Amino acid sequence: MVNSCFSYLKFNEPVAAGSRLKADGLFIRAARQGDLHGLASVLTESFYSQSGLMGWTYPILKLGIYEDLRARLRSCSPHYLCLVAIATGTATEGEQLVGTVEIALRSGSWFDSNSDHLYISNLAVSKSYRRQGIARRLLAGCDRTALEWGFNEIYLHVLENNAHARQLYSGCGYRLQQAEPSLAAWLFQRPRRLFLHKDLQSAPD
Repeated sequence: MVNSCFSYLKFNEPVAAGSRLKADGLFIRAARQGDLHGLASVLTESFYSQSGLMGWTYPILKLGIYEDLRARLRSCSPHYLCLVAIATGTATEGEQLVGTVEIALRSGSWFDSNSDHLYISNLAVSKSYRRQGIARRLLAGCDRTALEWGFNEIYLHVLENNAHARQLYSGCGYRLQQAEPSLAAWLFQRPRRLFLHKDLQSAPD
């Protein structure tokens, strides 16, 4: 059953053909409770390694992600949405969840504690389906959702050393709002987090 908090979204523009996905084989919709296992798999695969010394924690991390997502999907917040990308034109039978993104209203920010803003998080695409425009389609779904909710701006974070993600966001109209100061980055030579902003009113159609 579809979570009643979410509207159904489907975009009919063609998807770039790839070795694993047919040109007409992708659509975007709101997440359902039945998607939880697929969501947890895509997110854990995207953000954590199954190899090395930390590989034994992988099932624990996946379970934690599953439970966090289940709680958010049940919250029925008026300004929260989890979108999923569903591939239908695959070599295997049936539909397959291949990507996801979340958008939610956050109260305040590190640079302005009085402002509420829409924030994008957990953008992830299954490894075997990357480089086929799926992330762009998910971000476009966030744009449309923001406008439906009456917002003209969206924010997100990206690590300074993640060149591929930065190129994706730049191509989708995101611009640098602020490079966040970080003591850990300075002490341990870790990449800073960049806070990006998109103005939907000035973004090209």
